[in-house]
Formats: sequence, structure tokens, C-alpha cells
Amino acid sequence: MSALESSLLIAVGFVAGVVNTLAGGGSLLTVPLLVLFGLPGTIANGTNRVGVLVQCLVACWRFDAKGISEFRSALPLLPAIVLGSLVGAATATQVPDSVFERIFAGIMLVLLIPMLRGGTPPPASESGEQRWSPLTRNLVLFAIGFYGGAFQAGVGLLLLFALNRAGIDLFRANSIKIVIVTALAITSVPVFVFERQVAWLPAVFISIGFTAGAAMGARIALAGGETAIRRALAVAVLALAGHLFGLY
Repeated sequence: MSALESSLLIAVGFVAGVVNTLAGGGSLLTVPLLVLFGLPGTIANGTNRVGVLVQCLVACWRFDAKGISEFRSALPLLPAIVLGSLVGAATATQVPDSVFERIFAGIMLVLLIPMLRGGTPPPASESGEQRWSPLTRNLVLFAIGFYGGAFQAGVGLLLLFALNRAGIDLFRANSIKIVIVTALAITSVPVFVFERQVAWLPAVFISIGFTAGAAMGARIALAGGETAIRRALAVAVLALAGHLFGLY
């Protein structure tokens, strides 16, 4: 890798780490960047997971140090998420690179909608909607786990929506989300490593950026600055999705 490529991976990883810790969607930037640097889509997906895992561990540590860990609240939600993640990761490793890249580009465009809107809906307890039953909640979490195991990008946004819909306020939902995404990464990374779909040198550089971004994101938590980051990320996602679709 050139010095420019490694520097870009660190810089973009930093932005992605901040965005992921504040809300989610950072991998919508890092995975396409890895593809632009020449990695096949499935290997870019697996390589990115290493950075996400490191980022999540740092974010968990920082939140816990500030006394806002939600590990106990997340624990009952993990079985459905982990099972879905295993199935999703195993499925993703069998998808051809050309197919994966087009599916991923489509997913990026779909996820632009909640990213551009910003934030998440109010908790069910505040909106007057009926909360999900335990069965519905577990089915939704399995589906999110499957998606997270297969694609990762944007899973934080999906989790925030689901947790809000289950009646959890945004601040607590974000802390729970960090724990759940950590479990997703711990579950899925070994699958990609076993399938030899991790490029370790890019993984190291992007992990450095993710780590610094996670520390910064935990510091500012849900305070301002998120809107500007979302808009900048949306522009980059549109450009990179166009590249993956072969428009230029």
C-alpha cells in the first residue's frame, strides 16, 4: 500500500469511527473505499469487520469508563442477534464479488433515507404505539443480526430504530447498540478470517482510524456535530455507489 492509501484509510476510518459511535453507517464509507483501492467486495467486507471490532471494543471501554454501560440491558437481546449474525456472515462469504458489490451499492442508497433525515423515531412509549412482543422483538433482532453478519454497514441505524421502537430512549439505545454491534463483530470476524476474506495490512490501517474515531465519538456521544457528518457521508456514499454500479 502507498503512503497516500494508508493515510486515507486512517482518515476515513476516523470519520467512520465517530459516525458509528454516534449513530451508525460509517461502514458505508469505509467498505467502498477499500473496494476503490482494489479489494474484491467480499474481502473489503471482511477487512472492514476487523476495524469495526476494534472500534466497538474501544467505544465500550469509553462508555463504561463514563458510567453509561448498558451491558446488562443488552444481554437478553444477544442470542437472537448472534444467531442471525452467524447465518448472515456464512451467507455473505459465499456471494460472488460482483453480486456483493451491487447488492451493497443498493443497500447504501436505501440507507441514505434515514441518514439524511437524521435521528430516529421517538420511543414507542412516547409516540403512543404499542411495544413489540418478545417474539416480534427476537425476530426483528435475528433479521438485523443476519443483515449485520452479511453486510455490517448501517446496522447501527437499524438497531437504533428497533431499540427505540421497543420503547428505549435514544441515549440508552445508543449505549446498548454499541454492546450489540460488538457482539456482532466478535461473531462475524472469525467467519471471514476462516474464509480468508481479510486483507490484514489495510485492516491494520483502517483499525487505527476506527480506534481514534471511536474515542472521539464516545467523548462527544450524542452531542452536536452529527448532522454535518451525516451530510458529508451521504455525498460520499452517492459517489461511491455510482462507482460500484459502474456509472464511471
